[in-house]
Amino acid sequence: MKYAIITLALTPALLFADSERHDAKLISESAEVFQEIMNAPDRGIPHDILKKAQCVGIIPNLKKAGFIVGAKYGKGVMVCRTDRGWSAPEIVRIEGGSIGFQIGAGETDVVMVVQNRSGEEKLMQDKFTFGASAQATAGPVGRTAQAETDAQMHAEILAYSRSRGLFAGVDLGGATLRPDHDANRALYGREVTPHEILMGSVNPPSEANTLYSELNSYSSGATARR
Repeated sequence: MKYAIITLALTPALLFADSERHDAKLISESAEVFQEIMNAPDRGIPHDILKKAQCVGIIPNLKKAGFIVGAKYGKGVMVCRTDRGWSAPEIVRIEGGSIGFQIGAGETDVVMVVQNRSGEEKLMQDKFTFGASAQATAGPVGRTAQAETDAQMHAEILAYSRSRGLFAGVDLGGATLRPDHDANRALYGREVTPHEILMGSVNPPSEANTLYSELNSYSSGATARR
């Protein structure tokens, strides 16, 4: 009986620790996805776009499930520029929507580039829908941004996806993005808001260092816009 009581008492702490490890791994996986995409010859996100990026979101392994009516679900990280560099990662969820033709089956990596402060402010909301709450469009692909259209240059968010080796701009219309409050609480050990995380009020975990290194390789020279 004594051991059962001890086990029950420890269970919440064990679950909390497991969630923290899982989300720390998610940060590392996001860094790997970004590295692989940018290492693809002439098929990555244009460097000029990353230099101007205010925030970057990475959703590794977005999943599609369901029969006839498909459901999309993914979990990833979002970071924004601050006066001291990139913010701590916020754990976010993306759900629903068409999310482009590449989500035909299996898993897809999604990358979002937030281009301005207006787009960043949308991230502070508890939930928003692409196309309704935030202007988003498929981003151009290549080493330079010469392929940018007027719509892409003025979009708040540029979106990309990678599936089965294919990488292209993607439409996120109808998909929703929201913070994963439970995951962020487990990762940072307390209740934290998206504003606190993305504005630089939270110390990042060590697992984020690789992600910062990758982002800085392609976005150096940019300054935070506050």
